[in-house]
Amino acid sequence: MGGAKTKRMPRAVREQQMLDAAVRIFGQRGYMAASMDEIAELAGVSKPLVYLYLNSKEDLFTACIRREATALTEAVRAGVRTDLPADRRLWDGLLAFFVHTAEHPDAWSVLHLQARTHGEPFAAEAAAMRRELVAFVTRLVAIAAREAHRDPDLPEHEVAGLAEALVGAAESLAAWANSTPGVTARQAASTLMNFAWSGLGNLMSGHSWTPPAGDA
Repeated sequence: MGGAKTKRMPRAVREQQMLDAAVRIFGQRGYMAASMDEIAELAGVSKPLVYLYLNSKEDLFTACIRREATALTEAVRAGVRTDLPADRRLWDGLLAFFVHTAEHPDAWSVLHLQARTHGEPFAAEAAAMRRELVAFVTRLVAIAAREAHRDPDLPEHEVAGLAEALVGAAESLAAWANSTPGVTARQAASTLMNFAWSGLGNLMSGHSWTPPAGDA
């Protein structure tokens, strides 16, 4: 006797199901309002199993941040082809960023809003992701400068500042695009590319704007 045995789901698969559910609940309800009961129910597991796998609500939230930060940075890196001109590299990176954040709005809420507003260590996890994106964009800007000139070196602080500004603008624009009906990822990327590339082009061709004399 004895019926067919139920195949046991591997721990890694079960854990990803829990993280999927947690990202959805955290992203839609916020960290404070989210409950482990809701997460367990959505994942189709018992609450004790969630605690067994991921220890606590804080550890679960940290795991969500780390997973989604890795997914976003990998998506941006994978979107950029190094054999293309500088403007295409920047465009492809921006498009990959906006496509990913549009397709994963709950994950973006976790990274951009929830992780930053509930203290350490959550904010530190989000900051680490941002530093990685800024470093990647810094390299794209430096490459663009090299391609624009035979003597290409922009001051290091100028390149770093441009990368910080570009990432900050992308973050704000992604939040706006995700909350504004009808705005596509391509439209958001195009808006920022037009804004950024016009400025970068002028700067790298030596036509930078200079503050009036006497200004602080």
